[in-house]
Amino acid sequence: MKKIKTVTLVGLGAIGAAYGSRLQQFLGESFKVVADTERVKRYTEQGIRVNGEEVPFRYISSTEPAEPADLVIFAVKNAELPQAIENARNHIGENTIILSLLNGVSSEEEIRRATGNAHILYSMCVEIAAVRDGQNIHYHSIGRICFGDKEQYGTKDEEAVRSLFEDAGIPYEIPQDIMHTIWAKFMFNVGINQTSAVLKARYHVFQQLKDAHEWVESAMYEVVKVAEREGIHLTEKDVHSYRPILHNLSPDGQTSMLQDVVAKRKTEVEYFAGKVCELGKKHGIPTPVNEQLYKIIRIMEQSYYIHSPERSN
Repeated sequence: MKKIKTVTLVGLGAIGAAYGSRLQQFLGESFKVVADTERVKRYTEQGIRVNGEEVPFRYISSTEPAEPADLVIFAVKNAELPQAIENARNHIGENTIILSLLNGVSSEEEIRRATGNAHILYSMCVEIAAVRDGQNIHYHSIGRICFGDKEQYGTKDEEAVRSLFEDAGIPYEIPQDIMHTIWAKFMFNVGINQTSAVLKARYHVFQQLKDAHEWVESAMYEVVKVAEREGIHLTEKDVHSYRPILHNLSPDGQTSMLQDVVAKRKTEVEYFAGKVCELGKKHGIPTPVNEQLYKIIRIMEQSYYIHSPERSN
């Protein structure tokens, strides 16, 4: 079995830093964080703290020459992925395994088209509760990373990543059908992330209010319909399976999209509702809930940049 000895991480957001801190502790100098020169300078000067402790990440500029890593992990937002791929070019070789922890169902194929890499494991993280405030990252649940080969189960690449995660203390799962698992998580994100962003509501709203919970599931059912046409067999049972997960989340917690709205950052609505609507049109399936969510969130984003008449005087 191939042994993963060197790892490169692209993206030090809440999720990247949380898992990266464990890889840093285990691999030491063999773990690198690649970023553009300006960001490397800022990280070096200000540091990154995870759960109150500064982590001695080894930063490397994307312009520096580098040997291909055994594993490259992408943990950026979808809109940042094209630049992240360019930043990681020097670290990706013919035998490099790639994990993409991005939300949605499109990042792996985008990476494949851009790199021609044949060792991409489809992956995602679940039940991690992490937030970033400047250079400070805090998580009270590390969750787990689900990953697997799209075509077959039990590959050498899967085993190599499994071994690394066990040694580094990163919880993981290797589902028999990784595509079903990824689409099920996508379905839940489409529901809870977007409705929470529009309502500016924390998890307790969906745990306590029936109307809010039903709105989440109405968006999820549209994913079930388009997924079937894409060859992914989601069912009502999959929708219901997320009810206990939602109710076990911290009542005061926030989805990543709500955090983006509160901070007036660009959201990933194009990769959630936008993708559902795109597939709906492709297959002739109505997606009215996601169409409305898409419009509302896009208007919210645009409103960040307009000023009231009072402010402009």
